[in-house]
Amino acid sequence: MSHPEAAAWQLPWRGLGLSSNLDAADQPHPYRLLAESPGLFDYVEYSAPLSLDETRRHASLFPEMWERRGEVPVLFHPVHLNLYGPELEPVKALADLDAHARAVGSAWVGNDIGWWHAGGQPFPGYLYFTPPFTEAGVRDSVAHALHVQSHLSVPLALENPAAFAKRGELHVLDFLARVHARTGLPLLIDLGHLLSYQLAAGLPLEAGLDGFPLDKVIELHLAGGVITRRNGRGYYVDDHTQPVREELFGLLESLLPRCPSLRAVTFEGDGHPSEVAALTLRRLRKLVPAAPPRPPLTLTPVKEPAPALTRESEPWSLYDIGYGVKAETGSDIEGARAETDFRLAVVAETLDRDWPVSRLLLAGTREGLRAFTASKEFRELFEGLGRSPGHAFASWARRQLRERPDEGAAAAVTFETFLPNAFMTRPAPAPGPGQVGLAEDVRVGSFPVDLTELVFAAKSLRRHLTGRAWACEVLDVSGLESLAQVARRPAPGPWTFVVRRRGRGLEVLPVPPSLLQVLCSLVQAPRAVEELPAAVLTEGRALGVLRRG
Repeated sequence: MSHPEAAAWQLPWRGLGLSSNLDAADQPHPYRLLAESPGLFDYVEYSAPLSLDETRRHASLFPEMWERRGEVPVLFHPVHLNLYGPELEPVKALADLDAHARAVGSAWVGNDIGWWHAGGQPFPGYLYFTPPFTEAGVRDSVAHALHVQSHLSVPLALENPAAFAKRGELHVLDFLARVHARTGLPLLIDLGHLLSYQLAAGLPLEAGLDGFPLDKVIELHLAGGVITRRNGRGYYVDDHTQPVREELFGLLESLLPRCPSLRAVTFEGDGHPSEVAALTLRRLRKLVPAAPPRPPLTLTPVKEPAPALTRESEPWSLYDIGYGVKAETGSDIEGARAETDFRLAVVAETLDRDWPVSRLLLAGTREGLRAFTASKEFRELFEGLGRSPGHAFASWARRQLRERPDEGAAAAVTFETFLPNAFMTRPAPAPGPGQVGLAEDVRVGSFPVDLTELVFAAKSLRRHLTGRAWACEVLDVSGLESLAQVARRPAPGPWTFVVRRRGRGLEVLPVPPSLLQVLCSLVQAPRAVEELPAAVLTEGRALGVLRRG
């Protein structure tokens, strides 16, 4: 143990909690919700980088969390901590994790047993790889867990991972119980993750609970998700922005009296508007009291040394299957294909923030996406050689265009490559009283050819194909051929365009010539309100491209 001074851990009652990514712009804002409804929940469980300094720099809600941690306790639930994978976490990273947990007063640290990152790069959407539920998977998960715990002065709570495909002879609860038996670490049960496995295995929701060490469970997670069905089989997708399924509320009620060591119940409600999150929390408040119903739980630290990893190549085999590099050869080919499809969808969503047109032109189909995720550019992301999925896509796209020249796609890639440069320029001067200026998140740029029709066609076709998919239950990507036609007929330039920050990406806005002329003039200096036509002012404010002093 790196912390031999800790003879035992005293785990306090935490009660009912709400999760957060510590971004003040995200919903729900936990502290505003508590201000509106005091006593609605008791603690905040947050996800953030292992390093406290990095969290301070990037988490906009951190200052408020830090100031209020005395009255609103916190639990740290990192999502950049490997509890499976080809390599153990670096000692420096675990030292940062321990310092972070101790500084904020987190009574324990919980994390899904999975392979979260490689080469310093998280998998897109933080969609980790679940270990196979085999004896080999148990051994390597034990090695990771003991390695992490040996550098922590608080307990590591082991969370059951989500699953699309059934890999291995063990039930997920048997797998988790075996990891616990060899580590002595407390357990965290995510009810949605359990449902995902039961669907993959074709089992009832409560299968495997009899005989499971429920007395070692210190925390339960409840979150939103969606069940989709194809080929007669159901798949649970762990999407926290979705409503909590009714069967999970039922499972929670049945488990609460069966978990005598339970310390906390967390609603992972990130993405829910405050009024929606409040409805779920009020329902949970009736089940989970704020006052301590039991004394603090005492746990003895683990003292066994961490064994060496034995299956370093197996995680990369899962990577190859998950991203479509090679086909699944196991017993659950259908589940593996569903997992690959979901991973490809997450990659597409990630790329569409910065490459909405180029991605449709070069990787708009499943096979196109697979060509990208099977590429050396994508793989290099996870070997410490890449910067982001967007950078990997840019390199891959340029190589595709060198091998198969396409003037239309080349123009789109060039445009979207340089689009962020519009925000490298000095922002337009702020308007004073009685003046109008450019909105803070708006810029005006120029490009050699006019891609107005292409930008519009990409948005319009995406909306059309999605709408048809609702009726036809399939996304007919053959319609993308029309987008390729438009890409090959750009209008003569130069083209002056307007771009706005939207969420984590950029959006090119179509604006009429009269408004565009005004916006170009505002780049240099704001203008008096009375100088501008009322119709232009109204339209500009409706589009969010103008601001008044």
